[in-house]
Amino acid sequence: MLRIEVVQGDITTVRADAIVNAANSTLLGGGGVDGAIHRAGGPDILAACRALRTTSHPDGLPTGDAVATTGGLLPARWVIHAVGPVWSPSEDRSALLRSAYIRSLTVADELEARVVAFPLISAGAYGWPLDDAVSIAVATVREADTTVERVLLVAYGEAPERLLRAAVG
Repeated sequence: MLRIEVVQGDITTVRADAIVNAANSTLLGGGGVDGAIHRAGGPDILAACRALRTTSHPDGLPTGDAVATTGGLLPARWVIHAVGPVWSPSEDRSALLRSAYIRSLTVADELEARVVAFPLISAGAYGWPLDDAVSIAVATVREADTTVERVLLVAYGEAPERLLRAAVG
């Protein structure tokens, strides 16, 4: 049975089989979680992402999808890069956000990862409202059909941690 735990802190320091990167579609690094993972993980992650861009994902990774690379220098063996949607007040993109979580867990299953750490996808630079991002993350992970045993929801800050703890129960 899947256990969901809330952890506060920096996802780049979390011990897990895989950590999820809230990536952009280029897979070539960026700001926020994405930039932090690329900086902490070292050049092997970027090299693996560049290889994906020249082979299986020449046009980038579509929103709602996920793909894995090495974890480089991180404590996690793998990084699962997931592209969440940018928040839109005029268009419901929640299915794409759910898809980013589901696809990440599918990739984790393919890797036989048992412990996976997630940030709140799309809740940073992509502007997704925090309370809704938390609700979608927790509900989607809870309902997922996965062989992952533990999901760590990593809160960066007190407000996300409080909301995650309340949602996880």
